[in-house]
Amino acid sequence: MLLSVDQSDTSAGQSISFDVIAAVAEAEGIDPVELEPPEYDALYDVINPEALDSLFATRENGKERPTGRVEFHFCGYDVVVTNDGDVDVSDRDGDRE
Repeated sequence: MLLSVDQSDTSAGQSISFDVIAAVAEAEGIDPVELEPPEYDALYDVINPEALDSLFATRENGKERPTGRVEFHFCGYDVVVTNDGDVDVSDRDGDRE
């Protein structure tokens, strides 16, 4: 799995960027470690994983971010990530995973 993420800032031990990879892998019916080029896009070619993780990380003062949403295309899926940690994956036909 080609993903460069600083795991030191993740409070739950799992990063949002890894959750995106896991959700797409589940939609594809494969293990997340199999979601690698050349068969699949690399997440960092689509969006900066560290920026994605930072965007939804708890603020320095310890407060959660009140709102936020990022949408992007990855491996043929529409991906929506929200500030509460939800990762929604839908294929181009609109089927939700």
